[in-house]
Amino acid sequence: MPTPRAAIFDMDGLMFNTEDVYTVVGTEVLRRRGCAFTEDLKNALMGLTAQAAFQTMIDWHGLRDSWEALRCESNELFIRVLADELAPLPGLFPLLDALEAAGIPRAIATSSDRELLDACLAPFDLRHRFEFALTSEDVTRGKPHPEVYLQAAARFGVSPSQTVVFEDSQNGCRAAHAAGAFTIAVPGPHSRTHDFSGASLVVTSLADPALYAALNLRSIS
Repeated sequence: MPTPRAAIFDMDGLMFNTEDVYTVVGTEVLRRRGCAFTEDLKNALMGLTAQAAFQTMIDWHGLRDSWEALRCESNELFIRVLADELAPLPGLFPLLDALEAAGIPRAIATSSDRELLDACLAPFDLRHRFEFALTSEDVTRGKPHPEVYLQAAARFGVSPSQTVVFEDSQNGCRAAHAAGAFTIAVPGPHSRTHDFSGASLVVTSLADPALYAALNLRSIS
């Protein structure tokens, strides 16, 4: 594509290893209820908003909890585990450097809520490197609906086709593709079996040279 006019990042499993953290948290939440956090359930939850994800968990195991109660319990566990487990994924900081050097503004569009977004960005002082961040609290329809990416493009004042979106999940890629963005899939260990047929490009990491070539970016390293 021509050099994009804006870049939009998913967060979980794309910027950080939070899918590992969610696995620890989901396993504990369901262990307390005598249930298992299986690979199939984990795949079904990836990319969904909190309400959709926890309702899926409730329906999957026939739980009696409300989705709000599960979110509260999960967020408490997530923030407790974060200090020992959270890490940025390979290539994130060099890619941000390259985008900044090229004058391409950046945003985050995540299915997480703002409490968890802030908890992930703060340890690495990353908030100032993005013009804005959209969370599950900013949309009425979560991924795979394209609303969050359409809203992000509108805030940048550009057409969705002039944006590049970085995603690691099937639901996220479907949302970005439906919005009309140039969609780069970066599968992680938790999403290697997902269907990325709608992606414009599939790469091995945020450091993949193919990503830089596709966006006409120069490595700053």
